[in-house]
Amino acid sequence: MTLVVQKFGGTSVGDPQKLTAVARRLVAAREAGHQVVGVLSAMGKVTDDLIALSHEVSELPEPREMDMLLSVGERISCALAAMAINDLGHKAISLTGSQAGIVTDTSHGKAKIVDIRAHRIHEALDADQIVLVAGFQGVSTAFEVTTLGRGGSDLTAVALAAALDADVCEIFTDVEGVFTADPRIVPEARKLETISYEEMLELSASGGKVLMLRSVEFARNHGVRIHVRSSFSDAEGTLVTSQEELMEQPIISGIAHDTSEAEITILGVPDRPGIAARVFRQLADETVNVDMIVQNVSADGHTDISFTVPKSELVRIGPVLQAVAAEVGARGVQQDSEIAKISLVGAGMKSNPGVAADMFDALAEAGINIGIISTSSIRISCVVPVADVERAVKVVHDKFRLSESVVLAEEG
Repeated sequence: MTLVVQKFGGTSVGDPQKLTAVARRLVAAREAGHQVVGVLSAMGKVTDDLIALSHEVSELPEPREMDMLLSVGERISCALAAMAINDLGHKAISLTGSQAGIVTDTSHGKAKIVDIRAHRIHEALDADQIVLVAGFQGVSTAFEVTTLGRGGSDLTAVALAAALDADVCEIFTDVEGVFTADPRIVPEARKLETISYEEMLELSASGGKVLMLRSVEFARNHGVRIHVRSSFSDAEGTLVTSQEELMEQPIISGIAHDTSEAEITILGVPDRPGIAARVFRQLADETVNVDMIVQNVSADGHTDISFTVPKSELVRIGPVLQAVAAEVGARGVQQDSEIAKISLVGAGMKSNPGVAADMFDALAEAGINIGIISTSSIRISCVVPVADVERAVKVVHDKFRLSESVVLAEEG
């Protein structure tokens, strides 16, 4: 008997009717002969509502108590779905993350999974039950409730699929798969049948919202095949798997965009060894994720250091930036929140020169100015004004003719 893990996001379980539809889908998988483990997110905006509620009673909620609060949403979804499944004539049991044996480190709000002790899940499956696990949460090695960070239910599902040696991990969401661009911006964007772990990692890291970055990394490291599908149709979705399983890959797989970052420039830093190390060590000590970085050396021997950080961190790190600028003898700190990042991703870049030139040509022809640029072997990213980001995505998508399925396939 095959085992499937099915994860349903917040939109998929957004109201009682949708929860009942999810219960029917889980039952259908069981009646098709599979052992079934479901991972559920909180209903709709429940997590956002709980966060807002916490700030009504506390300006700076204590992280441990926030995890206790936020873990409730997924438990509600699982309990309700189990009730619906039982009413459909099948046996179901709902489990919290800790009951399911998901063990994490002690970092509240962004815990990492360190072990899965799945004996209770195995017992329930052996008893012919559909097992429903609350996503996004676990129990720490110090026996505290922890949460895994935004999108953590994806990680829960992939980790359970790895631990249970599942045949596939199906991620059900409100889109039909992974597209060459956001269909809300580019209506002619094409759904991909397959994509490699590496490409999906780059898209997720660059602003793609379909899969949580850490879940893709976990899947790659443990060989878990992910099938991204729609909760609202039976259409085939997108298979995320290893590069070796893909017969033919396009040069470019897709475009991601991200409007959640701001650009920081530390102006007039003395040009001497160790300055950049001091700047970024301070940010690392504050657990700030720095993305794109560029240095420009002026004729007078000073350097401007520019980098991007999450906009949500600006208020918190403002004093830190001012302090480090004064410490290294900089002339000041400049912030720009009106920027966005677009990223072109494709495994075929490695063997096809000219991709960057074509991307920059498209942006130039559209009159869109480029700021910071960064690359990997399969990604090119650049900063553009936030007002131009949607137009930038469209013109680059058109330049590479990504709505066509075979034009960019490698020859030979």
